[in-house]
Amino acid sequence: MVYKSLDSVTIKDIEASGVSSQVAAEIHRKVTEIVETFGAATPETWNRISKHVLNPNLPFSLHQMMYYGCYKDFGPDPPAWIPDTEGALLTNVGLLLEKHGKEFLGSKYKDPISSFSHLQEFSVSNPEVYWKTVLDEMCVKFSVPPDCILCESPSEDGHVVNPGGKWLPGAFLNPAENCLIVNNKRSLDDIVIRWRDEGDDDLPVKGMTLKELQEEVWLVAHALDALGLERGSAIAIDMPMNVYSVVIYLAIVLAGYVVVSIADSFAPLEVSTRLKISDSKAIFTQDLIIRGEKSIPLYSRVMEAQAPMAIVIPARGSSVSTKLRDGDMSWPNFVEGVRKLKGNVFKAVEQPVEAFTNILFSSGTTGEPKAIPWTHLTPLKAAADAWCHMDIRSGDIIAWPTNLGWMMGPWLVYASLLNGASMALYNGSPLSSGFAKFVQDAKVTMLGVIPSIVRTWKSTNCVAGYDWSSIRCFSSTGEASNVDEYLWLTGRACYKPIIEYCGGTEIGGGFVTGSFLQSQSLAAFSTPAMGCHLFILGDDGRPIPQDAPGMGELALGPHMFGSSSTLLNTSHYDVYFKGMPSWNGLILRRHGDVFERTSREYYHAHGRADDTMNIGGIKVSSIEIERICNTVDSSILETAAIGVPPADGGPERLVIAVVLRDPENSTADLNQLKISFNSAVQKNLNPLFRVSHIVALPSLPRTATNKVMRRVLRQQLAQVDQNSKL
Repeated sequence: MVYKSLDSVTIKDIEASGVSSQVAAEIHRKVTEIVETFGAATPETWNRISKHVLNPNLPFSLHQMMYYGCYKDFGPDPPAWIPDTEGALLTNVGLLLEKHGKEFLGSKYKDPISSFSHLQEFSVSNPEVYWKTVLDEMCVKFSVPPDCILCESPSEDGHVVNPGGKWLPGAFLNPAENCLIVNNKRSLDDIVIRWRDEGDDDLPVKGMTLKELQEEVWLVAHALDALGLERGSAIAIDMPMNVYSVVIYLAIVLAGYVVVSIADSFAPLEVSTRLKISDSKAIFTQDLIIRGEKSIPLYSRVMEAQAPMAIVIPARGSSVSTKLRDGDMSWPNFVEGVRKLKGNVFKAVEQPVEAFTNILFSSGTTGEPKAIPWTHLTPLKAAADAWCHMDIRSGDIIAWPTNLGWMMGPWLVYASLLNGASMALYNGSPLSSGFAKFVQDAKVTMLGVIPSIVRTWKSTNCVAGYDWSSIRCFSSTGEASNVDEYLWLTGRACYKPIIEYCGGTEIGGGFVTGSFLQSQSLAAFSTPAMGCHLFILGDDGRPIPQDAPGMGELALGPHMFGSSSTLLNTSHYDVYFKGMPSWNGLILRRHGDVFERTSREYYHAHGRADDTMNIGGIKVSSIEIERICNTVDSSILETAAIGVPPADGGPERLVIAVVLRDPENSTADLNQLKISFNSAVQKNLNPLFRVSHIVALPSLPRTATNKVMRRVLRQQLAQVDQNSKL
């Protein structure tokens, strides 16, 4: 749609958006005054309109009229939110800079807003100073302090064994213990978890104090020890993100075991694969997942996956609804044997910083998921990102619909508890009005999203009528976002900033993000994350100049606090460093996303550069999907699975290019194939995946060595009119 510039908008134009003539006249008067003072097309004009004219109860078409009218001829990356000096001074980073700005930056320090980018550069060039300061600010407790912050890895026979170096060498700590201790951020009586079960939407939000959380975690840790497993054993969690799973997660880490994260949506084969790779000795699960009137069996999937000993939590009431296998136990039986220890402190198992706390999985290009260990260092990276970029602090209430099977589940645990904040958990679908009401009733201050969720909220309008004014910011990760959908989202909370956040399971957080101290543009990143150095590789495979706009495959500086240094089932060096260019003597780290740096120094994500894709916020290998699709029908010769971004931006859509055995005479029905593909993928891989479209081709483009050129297919399909053909 073509929008008028703001100085051309009339009262009738405003009325046409769906407001009364009286309201339209008042809005027109306010907008005219703002335009006369600040101009028709400036960031300050939009800043004033978003704060003093618009509200969530006005039609979204009016919000669009104002935003697109203001920025009609502005060019790329118009700011949707602008920091103010007073607010910036009160942020975690603002307070840090006021205290240490001159010390860190010398004459470069002016004020928190203008000096933020200098602090980011300082965090890369002076990791010893930056990370010591931030860990102190976060009150991280070490049983044995580190010898230093970073020790670079030496070369052996000309080969750097670990280009990322060794962080906090010599340190001992337990991140779960750090989540439970009293410090200057919280007391024993502070609420640290808020939650509500779907269906109880008119009941008060439940709460758990730090003291209550301590006692629950200690009890489960005692019960884990009673199982007699060897210290360091892997213990899986295949559950929804609820109070039980958070308590279990912390207890496993506190007791010196290793969590194996499995998403509760996975099919039995995917569960089995992860259990085998991690050599899990036990698994926590639920009998059912309750979603509205639906009861989805979970324990039966675990049995089909031939899981080891299972501890089964009842989804309803106090008893498990399913008959258990021999050797499995119900949750009541699991804790009953140590009930007498309720309230007894469990002494945390302090371990070296390089010891594993969690094994998570991320798709590779070989069909088998990469097993990525999180060490005792990784939780500190997650919490530090939240402290710096989302400004999480004591008193905040954090909600992010996710699961412990994905990195944002553990991230949420550490980002909230290590920063003295409270996490808010809705045990139900985030796509419902019940979730929207929970955000209101729990007084959530930071709401995390993925674009697919926002798209559903906008299309169903299920959040209408709920007061989200407590929100200080949104954060978004998992997929590429869409400007119009995120304009709608920020408007639901009276135009609070959306902090875009992109990273990876192997990083433990983000490498590019936003900040409360920078103007935020919709569907764009404003800064590399603290401690991260970004490089965009040109066509020659070399980094383009740091201050130049351009697009290409993203590479990362190797020294990233909290990032992985090993993989359980493949070579870490080969996956992330082999064949990568060097910069100032350092081997760059491969990431695999295509990124653009714009003329206004924002960053945009453009999907994967390798043979993986991002479907519904889940990274998945093309080969995993193709392996399933190739066996669906005898008429299929081969397939190629491609993630295609919509023309207007947003999450990738799954498109299957199919080559039929006899393309001229085949009677294969592509619509029926699409149904069959969806059924097979959802049954065998993930019920959340959906094939958007099928394209029949005479052959697939290949390299000289016969590899399928999926990138070429992606480029070809991206040129198709998405709205009419996909």
